[in-house]
Amino acid sequence: MTARPTRKGFAARPSHPEQWIKAAETKASNDVAGAFTARLTIDVTPDLRGRIKIAAFSRGQTVADMLRDLLAREFPPTSGEAS
Repeated sequence: MTARPTRKGFAARPSHPEQWIKAAETKASNDVAGAFTARLTIDVTPDLRGRIKIAAFSRGQTVADMLRDLLAREFPPTSGEAS
């Protein structure tokens, strides 16, 4: 008999998650060139997620851009921090 070829499934977990995450972070960023970025994950209800997406769409923005602006307004740099 012939052995079945090993295939990764569509939603297979990466073999090296840290490298996979770092590779995504090194791709294009909407921030200033050369700026360091970090991924932020939060849990929200499906209802809140929908409201956020609708608000971003109605403003002509992506959810990520809208939330970055919101967080920058709510948490401005303190004295001594780079902006």
